[in-house]
Amino acid sequence: MSIKNWPQQERPRERLLKLGAQNLSDAELLAIFLRTGVKGLSAVELSRQLLHKFGTLSQLVQASKKEFCAGYGLGEAKFVQLQAVMEMSSRCLYQQISQQQSLCSAAASRTYLQSKLQHHQDEVFSVLFLDNQHHPLAFEELFHGTINSANVYPRVVVKRALHHNCAAVILAHNHPSGIAEPSQADISITHQLNQALAVIDVRLLDHFIIGHGEATSLAEKGLLN
Repeated sequence: MSIKNWPQQERPRERLLKLGAQNLSDAELLAIFLRTGVKGLSAVELSRQLLHKFGTLSQLVQASKKEFCAGYGLGEAKFVQLQAVMEMSSRCLYQQISQQQSLCSAAASRTYLQSKLQHHQDEVFSVLFLDNQHHPLAFEELFHGTINSANVYPRVVVKRALHHNCAAVILAHNHPSGIAEPSQADISITHQLNQALAVIDVRLLDHFIIGHGEATSLAEKGLLN
């Protein structure tokens, strides 16, 4: 049955307007994004099938173009549309934190960095450059690696810190495995970067390990020094 024939209080769009997006299921939100179903399936029924195929909404969003487009009822246009939505969300978060008095709280930086890194298929090491009031100056993905590692060069981080004339930085990299626990290599490079940045009087505020739906702060674990 087409969603148009459903009782109005059961239609995803109407439910969103009445209850708010936070009260809709993953399938209902995905159905609104898809807009239409396919022959024999409403948008909600198609969404449920897609979530079953990919496992979770997060895994669907993280899918490569090839994997995404192979999903029944999906295609390149939907993939492009989804990437645009994700980028708009990320830019909104950046604009919000840019307007804050400070970004020294773990919660604010964690939310932004998760939005930027959790969907990468390979490991990406990034830096958020901050002024002396901890306002964001720039965000850069400096090193791209494989599914389980990325080579990080302290001299490059120092060079970019000088370029932005920053006073502090927050580091972040993702673990494509989804496990947001720091390895010994993560802790070691954090110490190396902390020492290198201290030479140019730039503070290292935190280093986040981004997993699937979670992020670990090395500062909170007392592992920066």
